[in-house]
Amino acid sequence: MQSRYIYTPILFIALVVGCVAAAIVDILTGSTEIPLERVWATLRGVAEDETIATIVLRMRLPKVAVAVAAGAALSASGLQMQTLFRNPLAGPYVLGVNSGASLGVALFTLATPMLGISSIPWLVSAGVTGVAWIGSAMILLLVMWLSRKIRNINTILIVGMMLSSAISAVVGILQYIGSEEALKSFVVWTMGSVSTVTVEQLKVLMPVVAIGLILAVVVVKPLNILLLGEGYARTMGLNIKRSRAIVFLSTTLLAGTVTAFCGPIGFIGLAMPHVARITFRTADHRVLMPAAMLWGALSMLLCTVVCDVVARSGVMLPVNTITSLLGIPVIIYVVLRNSHR
Repeated sequence: MQSRYIYTPILFIALVVGCVAAAIVDILTGSTEIPLERVWATLRGVAEDETIATIVLRMRLPKVAVAVAAGAALSASGLQMQTLFRNPLAGPYVLGVNSGASLGVALFTLATPMLGISSIPWLVSAGVTGVAWIGSAMILLLVMWLSRKIRNINTILIVGMMLSSAISAVVGILQYIGSEEALKSFVVWTMGSVSTVTVEQLKVLMPVVAIGLILAVVVVKPLNILLLGEGYARTMGLNIKRSRAIVFLSTTLLAGTVTAFCGPIGFIGLAMPHVARITFRTADHRVLMPAAMLWGALSMLLCTVVCDVVARSGVMLPVNTITSLLGIPVIIYVVLRNSHR
């Protein structure tokens, strides 16, 4: 037990160093290779080449920031869902947040051109990001309303899954009847990307994700109590409805915002909380929450580095494919370990 507490700060330091190293590599790599000294000169504001300054400050630094925010947000929301539902295979999209965003984008890209309303000013200004966030928020409000009516958390889980299935069916219909150009645009969005977020969009993404992460930290103690069961939590005086509402709100702000800006990014929120449990060997959310955030940030940075290295050969890989290849082995390991137990 004592050795665990000794190694915990070492693991945290190693994760922080890994994130910093991956961020530096991510800035240096890409279709255009930039030497470290030029990057450092750009960051100090003494760059001589305006092109390099634009690449570093307007493209690569925002991409790194988005990767860190997305990884931390998805992992934190995944950890909350797995603890709340007491299900190791619950992810940040279990409540239908991802499906709600997909429905919003599908309606925007596939349905509005057919209905002839794509030229409505407010709809155009909202864009893919706006409608994705609106779709996520609407699903969350519905689930929060249901949570007031339904006391059983597993029933809410099933309802969320059914909502996701129903929305997926509607999206499938829209894909079938949509035009070829609109369908291609929607498919590109579903592949996920952290490099399409602009500096202006980053000013919206970062504060919202920060609020969601603060809420995730606020419910650390309630999540620890919920590990012992809702009956015990009630005897401890925990307001379960309020704690559940905060978790739902945090999950939507985190997973919904990342999905809105970056598209659906799979397996990070599902796999990284398990990686945090395996490496830190604890169920204490005071350790697991920051550990999951750091593992999520590191994994997203590594995925973007892989995409950038492959991009040198002229092939652009969607980040969703890399996160899936990274997360699937972890989930298989967790399933096999639980089956042995």
